[in-house]
Amino acid sequence: MIAQPSSSTSTAHEAQPRGAHRVREGQRINHAEAAERFLQAPAHLAFHDHRLWELRQKRDAEMQQIDEWEELRALASAIKEHTLGRLDEYLEQFEAAALANGAQVHWAADAAEHNRVVQGILQDHGARQLIKSKSMLTEECGLRDHLKAAGIEVIETDLGERIQQLDNEDPSHVVVPAVHKLRTDVARVFAEHLGSDPENADPHYLAECQREATRPLILEADAGMTGANYAIAETGGFVVCTNEGNADLSANVPGLHIASIGIEKLIPRTEHLGVFVRLLSRSALGSPITQYTSHFRAPRQGGELHIVLVDNGRSARLGMEAFWPSLKCIRCGACMNTCPVYRRSGGLSYGATYSGPIGLVLDPTFDRHKYSNLPFASTMNGSCANVCPVKINLHEQIFNWRKVLARENELGTGKNLAMASAGQILSSPALFRATLATLSLAIKHLPHFALYNRLNAWGQGRDIPESPPYSFYQWYQRNRGEQP
Repeated sequence: MIAQPSSSTSTAHEAQPRGAHRVREGQRINHAEAAERFLQAPAHLAFHDHRLWELRQKRDAEMQQIDEWEELRALASAIKEHTLGRLDEYLEQFEAAALANGAQVHWAADAAEHNRVVQGILQDHGARQLIKSKSMLTEECGLRDHLKAAGIEVIETDLGERIQQLDNEDPSHVVVPAVHKLRTDVARVFAEHLGSDPENADPHYLAECQREATRPLILEADAGMTGANYAIAETGGFVVCTNEGNADLSANVPGLHIASIGIEKLIPRTEHLGVFVRLLSRSALGSPITQYTSHFRAPRQGGELHIVLVDNGRSARLGMEAFWPSLKCIRCGACMNTCPVYRRSGGLSYGATYSGPIGLVLDPTFDRHKYSNLPFASTMNGSCANVCPVKINLHEQIFNWRKVLARENELGTGKNLAMASAGQILSSPALFRATLATLSLAIKHLPHFALYNRLNAWGQGRDIPESPPYSFYQWYQRNRGEQP
């Protein structure tokens, strides 16, 4: 899915923000540096902030239409917690039911094994062209690059994902992957790769160009691939929710259907599905339901259905006392839509498959050193936890990651020194008051260059606020303190 491009009059040649997803081995992601590049494109920044906040407001409007909204959230959270507590049993139940349905089930311990399994299935069938609907799991596993190296072409059928694929960029959002682009950016990408008119940025024209270019590829494809929003242990079936119907095309046009499913996507029974379907699209886009809620259980007549159940760190995360609730995530993106840091820095600045608040929690489980800066890209305002449809305590987990990273010396020298200094100041009331007084004088009397330099990270993006004439402590002593 993709949000309708902006009606901004920016030209296609305007600076387009790009993230820093691919970094050298052992290098930390520098979110602040990548966010600074995003901030240098004001038209993109304004649209990104406005569009995502609009989705948040639509979510709130839908929420207020349902009296039992909080009851649904609590129920969804409880279902997920129950399932994760008996995940081994439900996985075995799902496998048995899927096999009985005529599907073939594969297990993948990590991303590399997942990619080898999918490649093996495709090569066994002589497939050279794969059409794929939107799947964050395959992005997480780097499947597209892996298959390209093996000589297998992957065509994204989701409009937003296709835009990102053609522009050689990763998705910037779990639901609206090209939300950081203006319609003029899309016109530039399509003109370059599809031969469309670079001056025509009409959304209907652009969507039609992509449809005309992609439909023949869908009809000629050797295999199709989907992810899954939910997998049902009781039936061995799974559900894919889209607004474009591209999952149905990917699953049904070719004779071979491969579904990659993270093991955390399980729910016990079909009756539980209604809880999540009512929450998903309302939380993600502020719409009552997705246009297509597609159920898959068995291979089409004369075809094959292969289900790949993927761990890739999920079992390890399940054993993390502070972080296992992140496995309840249904990938709605509500936490991203409400996050002030994400809205003003862009998803690509996180340098990872998952961005925003959920990314701050998930990414360090994959590589603590590489993503050690991300948990600090948060104001800790708690809005993400307030809107999460499965009630994940995101702000608490972000704070817990900060403690873990500090304990494991993953903060870096500069941040360690700053935190050590802050600890000394905050632990001594007298030193704290003296520091406040000194800073107040410095702000009032020091020249601009002395305050705003590369040592002052805060001042690089904003002015230091003027200090009040006296502190709260001074006010209290004057008005509430003991009188002589």
